[in-house]
Amino acid sequence: MLDALTIAVGVTALALAAWCGHAAYRDQPTKDWHFIGMAVVTVLTLVQLVVGVVQLARGEEPHDGTVTFVAYLIGAFTAIPAAGFLSLTERSRWGSATVASGAVVLAVLEVRLYDIWGG
Repeated sequence: MLDALTIAVGVTALALAAWCGHAAYRDQPTKDWHFIGMAVVTVLTLVQLVVGVVQLARGEEPHDGTVTFVAYLIGAFTAIPAAGFLSLTERSRWGSATVASGAVVLAVLEVRLYDIWGG
C-alpha cells in the first residue's frame, strides 16, 4: 500500500471532519461546498481502492490477511458517500455532524488499513 496515499486520505478526511464539525457547531446543514469536499475525499479513496486491488493482483500480500484488507478498503471507500447520503436526508446541523463523524471513521479506517498492510 502506498503510505503517502494513506496519509493523504487520512489528512483530507480529518480536514473534512473539522470543516463539517465547524458547520455543525454553527448550526448549519451541509452545503454544496461540503459535497465538493466529500467528492475529493471519495476520489482519493477510490484511487486507494484501485491501488490496493492492483497490488493484490500483482501478488503482494497484506500482513493480516487479504479478506480483512479488502473489507477495510471497501469500507473506507463507502464511508463518506454513506455519510453524505445521510446528510441529504437530515437537512439540519445533524447532517453536518453525520459527515464529520463519517470522516473521523474514515481516518480511523486509514490507520487500520496501514496496520493491516504491515505498517
